[in-house]
Amino acid sequence: MISLTEVTKNFSSRMAVEKLSLVVPRGEIFGLLGHNGAGKSTAIGMMLGQVWPTSGEVKVCGHDVTTQRAKALHAVGAIFEAPAFYDYMSGWRNLQILSHYTARTSNERIKEVIDWVGLTGREHSKVKTYSHGMRARLALAQALLPQPELLILDEPGSGLDPEGIAEMRQTIARLHRELGLTILLSSHLLSEVEQLCTRIAVLNKGRKVFEGRITEVRAARSRVALKTPDFAAAAIILGEHGLIAGTEGGEFISLKAGITTADVARTLVSAGIAVEGIWQRQQTLEDFYLDLVKAPPATAAKN
Repeated sequence: MISLTEVTKNFSSRMAVEKLSLVVPRGEIFGLLGHNGAGKSTAIGMMLGQVWPTSGEVKVCGHDVTTQRAKALHAVGAIFEAPAFYDYMSGWRNLQILSHYTARTSNERIKEVIDWVGLTGREHSKVKTYSHGMRARLALAQALLPQPELLILDEPGSGLDPEGIAEMRQTIARLHRELGLTILLSSHLLSEVEQLCTRIAVLNKGRKVFEGRITEVRAARSRVALKTPDFAAAAIILGEHGLIAGTEGGEFISLKAGITTADVARTLVSAGIAVEGIWQRQQTLEDFYLDLVKAPPATAAKN
């Protein structure tokens, strides 16, 4: 649904995106991650034809965005940057007006998207009376108006309270499940990305430093937590027996291939070292992301 090939964008002397290649397959919920200034918004702007690439190719729905923008974006809905609404008008009237920017939309379709995002009963209230969460749902309704096959959502949960974040997550998951939408999601909420996305890409200083499945992230560095009165002595014994590949932070060990936690416990007890606890600790997306963006460029994981 989205294909970027060796895309670079320069703003005067500043390089915002450098040689970015990226593929978002049909049917995925794809997470685009990176800190402020990493190049996420620039990349999304190029996908939507609002930012022109300096070089490289940007294709959406099989069409080149720079030469066939209308065809490329015909089946695309988006929330990009801060959505603007007419506060003195109702949510319904805002959707009517905004629909004219793409194609005239029937009242039946407007009612349908309002139901989808959970605004039924408040659609005729003025937008100035809406909470932040309701405004976010109205923005999502706007993105759904053209009956898209692809949704591009830039920070859809920004500024929401925990309840609003949970509601947005559930709505996005339902859109994917019941309508079969492909969704590109840019977010700083790593726990939400981990729960929603099937694949992710991480940008750092304009360059892609990882692209892969969430399952790869979880398996990338599964660690074992070891609680013992003398971790240093335990590590020496385990190393002498060839059971571990390394240690981290005075509390984690990395097992060599084929070694189990039972092997570790048995070896330590035989050596007279008490084992107060030992358990597998699966890496979270937050662990993975922070390690990745803090790593020197030469050692950052790439895929």
